[in-house]
Amino acid sequence: MKKMSTAENFTVTVIHVVLIALAAIWLYPILWVILNAFRVEYNDDGGLVGIVVSHYFPQSYGFANFRLLFTTTHFGQWVLNTFIVAVFSTTFATILSLSTSYVMSKMRFKMRKPIMNLAMILGLFPGFMAIIAVYYILKALGLTQSLVALVLVYSATAGLGFYIGKGFFDTIPDSLIEAAKLDGAPQSRIFTSIILPISRPIIIYVALMAFMGPWMDFIFARVILGEENVQLHTTAVGLYYMLYGQRVDSNVFTLFCAGCLFIAIPIVGLFLSMQKFYIEGVTAGSTKG
Repeated sequence: MKKMSTAENFTVTVIHVVLIALAAIWLYPILWVILNAFRVEYNDDGGLVGIVVSHYFPQSYGFANFRLLFTTTHFGQWVLNTFIVAVFSTTFATILSLSTSYVMSKMRFKMRKPIMNLAMILGLFPGFMAIIAVYYILKALGLTQSLVALVLVYSATAGLGFYIGKGFFDTIPDSLIEAAKLDGAPQSRIFTSIILPISRPIIIYVALMAFMGPWMDFIFARVILGEENVQLHTTAVGLYYMLYGQRVDSNVFTLFCAGCLFIAIPIVGLFLSMQKFYIEGVTAGSTKG
């Protein structure tokens, strides 16, 4: 094994120091939120104290903030609303994205290349640029301030994100599809009975991406749902209005941190449990364009 020189050792040391510093900067606010979610400190009147700037670590820990979050706010309803929107959006978005990916990968038609180029150009612009137009379209249809509107918004553009899925389907041999065609199988049967059963990694990847957007989105949810009907809020919108609205409790910040930690658990759990398939979907989908 070749021994590193002094200059190489110095470079490696500097790189590690920089990476450790960046990791500390990244973890600092996350740890702060977690600590405040479990912070249980009482004032002279017996009420829970919110953020205490005199010390970083709480003097005592407990689950009081989580209990108050579910008993004194509409957080339970917000979580249910978010879950309903995320599940329906994930279902529709996954179907649209995979179908579009398969069509762009295995079918040849006249406008295929222009459509792919247009989708790539549109993908360069963030979705919230169209939020005003989307709002007025939904308002004209009478769909604002409804969870249905959120499902439509989150699902409508799923077909444009077909490039990763297309890259995965490009790795599937065309001979497999040709053999099915010779047996008289239509494209719909080939897709559902042959392609999808061997596409679990990309299905999980697309579903995770489709679920994560509605679960954590704030911009579209706030604009479309408004602030009048509190019970229609999603978790992101509800926590925002709880923190910056008319609630003036001394412990509002610790309740906010408890809510943030609670909604982060499902995403972390999904990624940890599906990490193998997620990585397979990303790597397989990026091998071809």
